[in-house]
Amino acid sequence: MLRTLFSPRALVLHLLAIGALVACALLGRWQLGVFEDSGKPQAAQDPAPVAVATLTQPGRHMTSDAVSRRVTASGTFDASRQLLVAGRDGGAWLLTALDLGDGTAVPVVRGWVSGADDPAVGAGAVPTGTVTVTGRLRPSEATDSVRRGSERLPEGQVLTVSSAELVNLWRGVKLRDGFVVAAAQSPAPAVAVKPVAVAPPTEPGGFSWRNLAYAAQWWIFGLFAVFMWWHFLRDMVRSRTAGREHKPEPAAA
Repeated sequence: MLRTLFSPRALVLHLLAIGALVACALLGRWQLGVFEDSGKPQAAQDPAPVAVATLTQPGRHMTSDAVSRRVTASGTFDASRQLLVAGRDGGAWLLTALDLGDGTAVPVVRGWVSGADDPAVGAGAVPTGTVTVTGRLRPSEATDSVRRGSERLPEGQVLTVSSAELVNLWRGVKLRDGFVVAAAQSPAPAVAVKPVAVAPPTEPGGFSWRNLAYAAQWWIFGLFAVFMWWHFLRDMVRSRTAGREHKPEPAAA
């Protein structure tokens, strides 16, 4: 039997079976990867920047299509309305109200700072005069009452950028919903801060079930290749065994 299993014909059959099995496994995994990638969020259109006033209003929630849109906002920063958003990448976000000059203001994350002693935090470091901020619009963050009750923050710090909370902290200002994460400012601030990265808008992906079916088909082909290998090998062994059984015995002397 071993001679049959390691005969030249059988070795060719072994190699063909191994090659077919490996190829089918890899092709099936490739199709499965295509299926998995199809369900991931896909990059959406990223239109040119628009004025922040066109996408957000005071007392009204911003729409989902406005999330992560590029916007511009022109006005003056209010140094008396500035906070640190704690617990952000080992530091804090520097959040300042930007008076748009129309009776409303929008919170602006000017950048990331290491802590309250950072040079950019002082009131003297807040840019004066009219500035134009370019960045991405983000929705108001949800507050965590449990976490907020367990953590006592120093005065001037918050855990989230929440419009509902900012209205109570910055009394007398008419805030627009959401906030802007600044990517650039003109003119540039005297004390630079590290920009906070915000991903461009995405849209939900749709699973490509056809690719999942293709993956299953390739794996079935692999199993069929194994079955055919076993089938041909069995026939080879049976044929050789039958040939030995029917071989005439030599005549007695």
